[in-house]
Amino acid sequence: MRLIQRTQGSELSSTSRDFLAIEGLPLAELRAIIDRAERLLPAAVGEAAAEERLRGRVIANIFFEDSTRTRVSFEVAAKRLGAAVIYLGASGSSASKGETLIDSARNIEAMGVDAIVVRTSISGGAALVAQSVACPVINAGDGRHEHPTQAILDMLALKLRLGDLAGKRVAIVGDIANSRVARSSTHALVALGAHVVAVGPPSLLPAGFDQLARGAGSITVSHDLDSIIGEMDAIMMLRVQTERAAGIGIAPDYRSSFGLTAARRQRLRKGAAILHPGPVNRGVEIDGAVADDGLDSLILAQVSCGVAARMSVLLRALDR
Repeated sequence: MRLIQRTQGSELSSTSRDFLAIEGLPLAELRAIIDRAERLLPAAVGEAAAEERLRGRVIANIFFEDSTRTRVSFEVAAKRLGAAVIYLGASGSSASKGETLIDSARNIEAMGVDAIVVRTSISGGAALVAQSVACPVINAGDGRHEHPTQAILDMLALKLRLGDLAGKRVAIVGDIANSRVARSSTHALVALGAHVVAVGPPSLLPAGFDQLARGAGSITVSHDLDSIIGEMDAIMMLRVQTERAAGIGIAPDYRSSFGLTAARRQRLRKGAAILHPGPVNRGVEIDGAVADDGLDSLILAQVSCGVAARMSVLLRALDR
């Protein structure tokens, strides 16, 4: 019988079909996922026909936290590959009656789905689901922990712009304390040999962040965006996550100190890439004119790369 449940606390090997985190992912596997996403990009954006290698498969998207880009791109990715998609959100589901994430996942798996994509406000929640079901589980963002498919799309967007990321300098700016994107992308960047500069006010930059990741690259910490901005090959702006109480204690002049304003944009190196995982708070962490800059802003390119990244991860899980 297919539904052989894992025991609570079981170890997940690096060859598992689950995709839960960038931390601990072997470098060769990280590169393989990114390279496959690059090959899939024409199909992801509808410029080429995709091989429907997941035809007949059913993928469940369990999103117990709000999402636009991640949810829709997983749906598009699955459908490009020929899979059927079902969606379960907290609103309108038995979660509103007290059913736990784990019970929801077990019940959905019992209906015969082939993989579960899970998004939750619980840090480590995706791993808990993976320990409780037998089908592959993909982490679409879990609390403050990780957002591994976002890291894949970020690395793809940067690779297409900058080429080999070894030796490149990338600033990640803003609410790093609450950002699972910052964690996943830092793990990926350092593994690929890039040098990350984490920038933000002390209240939003956790102690020890410079020791977060291991690899050929490095991490440094700064509280002064203006002192490093001209040295960067790319800059990733992060939203202040007020839903996680990140706004408490933030100075009213946050934009003047840490926002990517039009004036700061002029100080970037020629060709430096501008990224943002979305949603964008225009006029706070980034000015609208900078976000819409058709020359250096990769924000919409990241969205396109997101479909390819999720296609790559779904194939890793199911195309065996």
